[in-house]
Amino acid sequence: MDLTRPQRILVIRLSSLGDVALTAPVYRNLKAAWPDAHIAVLTKPAYAPLLADHPCVDEVIAFTGLVACLRHLRRRHFTHLLDLHANWRSFWIRKLSGIPQQSRYQKNSFSRRLFVLFRKTSASLQKHTLDRYLAALTVWGIEARQRSLLLADALKSPMTGAPISPKNILVIQTAFLGDLALTKPLILKLQELFPHAPLSALIRPEMAALLSDVEAITLILDDKKRRHKGLLGTWRLVQELRQRRFDLAVIPHRSLRSALIAFLCGIPKRVGFAASAGKWLLTDALSFNWLMHDRDRNLSLIHAVSANGGAVSESAPLNGKSASPRTSGDAVFSRLRGAGIRDGEVLVGVHPGSVWPTKRWLPERFSQLIARLDAQGLRAVIIGESRDASLARQILSGAGNPAGALDWTGQTGLAELMALMRHLRLFITNDSGPMHIATSCGVPTLAIFGPTTKELGFFPYGDAHRVVESDLECRPCSLHGGRACPLGHFLCMKLITVDQVHAAAMEMLRQHENCSNY
Repeated sequence: MDLTRPQRILVIRLSSLGDVALTAPVYRNLKAAWPDAHIAVLTKPAYAPLLADHPCVDEVIAFTGLVACLRHLRRRHFTHLLDLHANWRSFWIRKLSGIPQQSRYQKNSFSRRLFVLFRKTSASLQKHTLDRYLAALTVWGIEARQRSLLLADALKSPMTGAPISPKNILVIQTAFLGDLALTKPLILKLQELFPHAPLSALIRPEMAALLSDVEAITLILDDKKRRHKGLLGTWRLVQELRQRRFDLAVIPHRSLRSALIAFLCGIPKRVGFAASAGKWLLTDALSFNWLMHDRDRNLSLIHAVSANGGAVSESAPLNGKSASPRTSGDAVFSRLRGAGIRDGEVLVGVHPGSVWPTKRWLPERFSQLIARLDAQGLRAVIIGESRDASLARQILSGAGNPAGALDWTGQTGLAELMALMRHLRLFITNDSGPMHIATSCGVPTLAIFGPTTKELGFFPYGDAHRVVESDLECRPCSLHGGRACPLGHFLCMKLITVDQVHAAAMEMLRQHENCSNY
């Protein structure tokens, strides 16, 4: 191989969203091996923004058709081609581009089809897509040393504007439970960077308990259902906020209403995401990059207001000084004692619900899982909202109504849920808001992902957590899941077995110092 001149590398990954996002570590490994290389990525126009800010990607080429693509590539004199798509289009690009050094990842499509159609497994199915991407580098003698998705992958220029010294800060996050949980690190970071500036958070009334442990914060309740409902209610809220004279609004919520509120309040600096429906109302619209976990995406808004934003890292705290208010903690402790929970017993939280039906693992499999936990002397406590009560009863009935299991659906507000987390050794959940609460409280979390994928950025954050999922080309079928499987087969959940989830749970419990018997 001629290494006397810098490599010019073309990487092909035309789709889909999750697969393009997973290519990020490939570019870091290429640059680590060949620092002077020019790396271009060929992808569909819809996915170009995913890689636009990757610090190791020098160029993104939009694929608009095979003939035009080949005409363009043959003029560019690339030395290396890395095919991470492996379909008929990339086959012809490899054959006709004239690029001398080529490598292709092993897609194993046939094995996956056998698995989906006939449950026929093979060793090739044990490898994650990212592992197969990185294995393709070995043809060129490159050993993959970097495998994780990093905050740095989305930030070529850490500082997006001049540093400021705000005098009164407003954070706007009026979305759902998980969204506010993943905004909490941003709030804490703002307090750390601007300790002398009062900080307020505009949130839903029912979410107030989630921030009850954050010191020196003013909670402003956006009562969308009553006082602040509709256009008149929104205007009433704007008038209330204008009196507080905020000079900085940080808006992780990507709704038009949130941006409009900040604009109408006359707040001079309004920071949010370019993906916001109201981005034209912002003074600073930062890239919303799918390569990042939602927690890190929210933290990245710091870069518009502080040169110290680069200090944001995986060590940034996810929660405040205490897990929940003392009164809620005492109440939960008393309830556990009243239910017969004693010191030394292993309590496993289970959350089988979700707003989206396709995000729910099958109820009968939750039943079998809880029956196995009970047989091993593990106490399961089912949590959820009031609407999950019938689902919980169905699951417990299917498990034989084990005496050791607790049904707390509809009985834990946010403060109680956070207090309960302190008593759990493991939390098993669908992709949902409580998943983020568990991880923020440091509870080892086992998440079951069906229609959504980790690459969308909402996976349980940190090394102590795991995701159980099926490797299907139809995933993700949407950003949030849906009411029904678009293809009608619902294999993303049906292929996840009780054996898989139980085995992962036991392994996670064995890693706990006091659970050596499992």
